[in-house]
Amino acid sequence: MGTHPRSIGEAATPHNGGRILLVDDDPGLLRLLSIRLRAEQYEVEAVESAAEALAALPRFRPDLVITDLRMEKMDGIGLLKELQRQRPGLCVVLITAHGTIPDAVEATQSGAFGFLTKPIDKAQLLTIVEQAMKVSGLPHTDEEWNSEIITRSPAMEECLQQARMVAETDARVLIQGESGTGKELLARAIHRASSRHDQPFVAINCSAMAENLLESELFGHEKGAFTGAHRDHPGLFKAAHGGTLLLDEIGDMPMRLQVKLLRVLQENTVRPVGSTKAVDIDTRVISATHRDLNDLLIGGAFREDLFYRLNVVTIQLPPLRDRREDIPLLLDHFLGQVATDASRERKVYAPEAVEFLVSCDWPGNIRQLFNTVRQNVALAPTRIISAESVRNSLGDHAKELPSFSEAREEFTRNYLSQLLQVTGGNVSQAARLAKRNRTDFYKLLGRHQLNPEQFKQNKT
Repeated sequence: MGTHPRSIGEAATPHNGGRILLVDDDPGLLRLLSIRLRAEQYEVEAVESAAEALAALPRFRPDLVITDLRMEKMDGIGLLKELQRQRPGLCVVLITAHGTIPDAVEATQSGAFGFLTKPIDKAQLLTIVEQAMKVSGLPHTDEEWNSEIITRSPAMEECLQQARMVAETDARVLIQGESGTGKELLARAIHRASSRHDQPFVAINCSAMAENLLESELFGHEKGAFTGAHRDHPGLFKAAHGGTLLLDEIGDMPMRLQVKLLRVLQENTVRPVGSTKAVDIDTRVISATHRDLNDLLIGGAFREDLFYRLNVVTIQLPPLRDRREDIPLLLDHFLGQVATDASRERKVYAPEAVEFLVSCDWPGNIRQLFNTVRQNVALAPTRIISAESVRNSLGDHAKELPSFSEAREEFTRNYLSQLLQVTGGNVSQAARLAKRNRTDFYKLLGRHQLNPEQFKQNKT
């Protein structure tokens, strides 16, 4: 087998406690809480409004939010609901005045993790923070469960938080994402963070072998079960007993094997090919696919009952084009990896080359990026890899990030087209939906060469 990228990101700088975002319009209380929490080795950011909190969310990526209930413009309940929309699963603790019962009821009914009453008792504060951190899935500092995941992307950090939370359960996980996004690496991270980490992790690609061979690999076979079965084979479910089995590209599993897999998941037993006896198993199943299983369900290519057995928790990995901030980190990591593997001098990219690589579309995601780095290192005549050599290596595949004006034009054109499709070419109605006057709307249509009549003809 050829070399493949061993990591898709770099863990963030470890901190002892976790990140806490404090929100209160009382500067004095903010200072007091900040001092208490920082003394316990928590990383704290303090802001004075809900708007500032939402602005800090993607940058600071808190593990816990503590917010006052009574604030101007957006109160604590409003902030809680917006946080639930943007960061499902993020623990939020609300601060209420005088311990009023209605405030406490409102806080818990809205989904808050808990509440603190003013004046805030230090012991109560630290207790509820510690409890929330356990629920948030914050990893202990001595763990390296996500050491292969190199990222500073908020989207990937969200995936890691979900992974850490689900790892502490035995819930089945479905990892979705385009080819090359690192689905197997995330599955391995979930296994390492789970109580099964000392047991085997086994992976199989369901699209990489013929149906009969896949059946034998998964469920095992007895000696003489078919031509060539010269000895007993336990199968991967038994090989992963006590640990985790990754069913990669589950969307490509043949229908007959889907039926057998469903029975295994329902009964926690497996019957090898050619055997009349079922064997008990204790194997956690994680599945992964680059395909849309909902489309396969509609088309009859995937069983609905199996889908719900596998899809207890879904984690959607973002493509590389949606986490471009990770590309410089990945380039540095891959350059070091290639140099180590080849026992040769480490090469570096010229700044213009890095800028170009960040702007590319990367349809093959991290796998394509790694292969590009390996090719660039092999062909570069000097230690510095130039932008020109990178462009030559990518050739027609070098689709660059559009400029701001190009992106804005594309968005506007798509938005106008969508409005005309919804209204069936009715310009007056489309203009009202866009909150623009009819004259301006016609000008926009003309600028983007959109003819309302075409949408009337296509209206069903």
